[in-house]
Amino acid sequence: MYQLLRSFLFTQDAEWSHDVTIKSLKKMGGTGFDCFYKQNVAAKPVEQFGLTFPNPVGLAAGLDKNGECIDAFAAMGFGFIEVGTVTPRPQAGNDKPRLFRLPPAQAIINRMGFNNKGVDYLVEQVKAAKYDGILGINIGKNKDTPNEEGKNDYLTCLDKVYEHASYVTINISSPNTPGLRNLQYGEALNELLGSIKQRQLELEKQVGKYVPILVKIAPDMSEEEVIQVAETLISNQIDGVIATNTTLARDKVAHLPHGNEAGGLSGMPVRAPSTEVIRMLNQALAGKLPIVGVGGINSAQAAQEKVDAGAKLVQIYTGFIYRGPQLVKEIAEELEI
Repeated sequence: MYQLLRSFLFTQDAEWSHDVTIKSLKKMGGTGFDCFYKQNVAAKPVEQFGLTFPNPVGLAAGLDKNGECIDAFAAMGFGFIEVGTVTPRPQAGNDKPRLFRLPPAQAIINRMGFNNKGVDYLVEQVKAAKYDGILGINIGKNKDTPNEEGKNDYLTCLDKVYEHASYVTINISSPNTPGLRNLQYGEALNELLGSIKQRQLELEKQVGKYVPILVKIAPDMSEEEVIQVAETLISNQIDGVIATNTTLARDKVAHLPHGNEAGGLSGMPVRAPSTEVIRMLNQALAGKLPIVGVGGINSAQAAQEKVDAGAKLVQIYTGFIYRGPQLVKEIAEELEI
C-alpha cells in the first residue's frame, strides 16, 4: 500500500507531498485510521545512556519538525522518535523550492533552513501526544542569531524541552543555517557544550530527572576533525553522538536532475561517508559514549554496516521516505547489535 501511495506522492512537488503526509498523519495518529500503517515490531531491547529502547530503530529528526505526528510514528513500530529541529522562535526557513528528490540515487536534497513553529508549539504537541516511549527533541538556533550568541538559543530551547524529552539532541551540523557548522570545531564547540552541560546538571536538580544530551555531527569531516570533536565530547561529559547529518558533497549525484541544488544531501550517497565517520568516531571515543548511526540506511544490511562500524542505535529518514514503514520492521527484526 505504501508503494502505491508513494507512486502518487512522487508525481507531486516534494514539499507539498511532505506537508500533506504530515497533516494526514497528524489527523490519523491515535485513531482507528492508524490501521493503515500500524504494525507490530518484534521487541529487541537495547540499553544506552540510561534508557531502554524497545528496538534499535529510530526516526531521525527533520521529518516531524513540530512534533505533530508522534503517535502516528509510534504506531509504525519505531523504537524511538526524534522530533525537531526546533528553534526558540518560529521561522519560515529558506525560500522555496527547497526540497528535491533524486530517485535514481534514492536520495533527497534539502535546504529547508530549520523551518518550524517554535519551541513553545512543539512542547504543546509533545504534551498532547499519547506516546510514552523514548522521545528525542532536536534543538537548534534561529537563523538571525549570531554564532557568538548561539548558545543562548540552545539554552532557551533546552530549558523548555528538558522535562518533556527522553533525550535532547544539539544540532550543530545542518548545512542550511549559515555558519552553523562552525560551532562543531575548537573553542566554539567547547564553550557551547560546556554551557549546555552546566545547564543540564542544573535542570536535573530542578526537574528531578537526568535527561541525556546528544550532539549531531556532519559527515564532511577529516579524521583530525573527528578526533577533535570526540575529545571535546568526552571532556564535556556529553552522553552520546549522532553521526551523521546530511552532506555537502555532490560527486555521486552531480550528473542527476537536481543533483547540484544547494543544501544537504541525504540517502544512499551519504551511506559510505557516514559509516566512515562512525568508524573513526568509534575509534576516537574508545567506548566512552555511544554512537547513533544515521545516513543512507535503506535496508537491514545498511543498518548493520553502521552497527559494525560502532553504532549502538540507528535512525532512518530518507530510506523511510523511499521504502515506508516496512523498513522499520525489516531492520528491527534482522539487525544484530
